[in-house]
Amino acid sequence: MGRKLGIAFSILAALVAVFCVVVALQPADFRIERSASIDAPPENVFALVNNFRHWDRWSPWARRDPEMTAAYEGPEAGAGAVYAWAGNNEVGEGRMTITESIPHARIEIQLDFFRPFAATNTAVFTFAESGGATSVTWSMEGRNNFLAKAFNLLMDMDAMVGGDFEKGLAAMKSAAETSNTGESAP
Repeated sequence: MGRKLGIAFSILAALVAVFCVVVALQPADFRIERSASIDAPPENVFALVNNFRHWDRWSPWARRDPEMTAAYEGPEAGAGAVYAWAGNNEVGEGRMTITESIPHARIEIQLDFFRPFAATNTAVFTFAESGGATSVTWSMEGRNNFLAKAFNLLMDMDAMVGGDFEKGLAAMKSAAETSNTGESAP
């Protein structure tokens, strides 16, 4: 009995070691990106992203937890604007800070996630006029720690988060095309 238990333990230890090696060999860096064409001027689409108070009109996460608490700090829009949230297990808790805002062209955001997993990533939105419409690209990049690498073996993060980006861009398209947002809109 003791010998069989020893063999079983050795096999389990070998499987765990192989799993750890496979996880360690996964890419550390990740990038998720989606794009959409929106029939609205760049300044209107830009305003939906540059002011965190507009995010509830298009963010896929705002719809997942209507009870989510939100707090705003700093300027109303542009570099230095901060949005902090705390919600259910689907939306977690974190903070976004606009670190760069180039009018009608580019917004860079530092994403600090606190719950359910701690992480810091960068999101970038680019806006370009294209044939009377606005081409919007939403990307997120960062580094995977060991736990995130293991999670990625089981779940396709590009499909999961990319799917949320696609929903967000579709809602952004609807919001921009059905209203005159304007940069000074509340």
